[in-house]
Amino acid sequence: MKVGIYAKSISSGFTPNLLVLFKTLSNLKAHIWIHPQLMAVLKKSDNLPALNNLFILKNSDVPDNLDFLITIGGDGTFLGGLSAIKLKNIPLLGINTGRLGFLADISPNEIEATLISISKQEYKIEHRSILQAQLNPLQNIAFPYAINDLTVHKRDTSSMIVIHAYIDDVFLANYWADGLIISTPTGSTAYSMSAGGPIVSPDSNSLIITPIASHNLTVRPLVIPDHHKISLKIESRDSKFLLSLDSRSFVIEETLEVQVKTTKNKVSLIKLNNHSYYSTLRNKLMWGVDNRN
Repeated sequence: MKVGIYAKSISSGFTPNLLVLFKTLSNLKAHIWIHPQLMAVLKKSDNLPALNNLFILKNSDVPDNLDFLITIGGDGTFLGGLSAIKLKNIPLLGINTGRLGFLADISPNEIEATLISISKQEYKIEHRSILQAQLNPLQNIAFPYAINDLTVHKRDTSSMIVIHAYIDDVFLANYWADGLIISTPTGSTAYSMSAGGPIVSPDSNSLIITPIASHNLTVRPLVIPDHHKISLKIESRDSKFLLSLDSRSFVIEETLEVQVKTTKNKVSLIKLNNHSYYSTLRNKLMWGVDNRN
């Protein structure tokens, strides 16, 4: 078994769990690859265990032959792991040390049992949609993909921006707002939900268009099939706007049109047989919990 580990930082409180992680992988005779960013953290904290099957690459290129990549952190770290593997067909497993953890849904106390279950093939793979952004006229964006959402929003001004939205080149609406979110079903529980968008099941093959603080009071979030292409043209007093792909942001000239579509590639998520999307949803959002007592 060849396993990669990716993290941006490791808190001191997670150290015992980190040792459990390495010990369990060692017992399973796994070959472990550590992302250089995590390696730098481990060297500073003296938390690197002595293992014979431990490999640290000199660059950040994730090996193609990993069986899966473990991320340690919150959903933001999980999204960073997606950027690290790029579009390689490497399943992701998220250990959650953050707050909610819809993507990184393995708690620290589940680490040993989870890895043993994976070694016994007691898991399933969920395939999630990936968004791709393209600027017109053509301009390069570093890794123009997102699993949660693509967002256009205002930059250095308190004024709203105007977003002219088209679906397959057919005019949809002019949004007078702070921004507009194009979300996958995976991202429906992220920024889109905070802006009032609906929660959508990950296997629904759809896109959610959610305005941010819209001044058009009758405009509401819209769900469309994900085989459509969405085009956005921006007007801003600042002459620039921000384009965000998950946690990465770029300053874009307002003369550039943003085109959004789903890719043929999917990102693969490892899910234990006893975990379900709906139980995660219920537990993370505390549905049914009565706080009036």
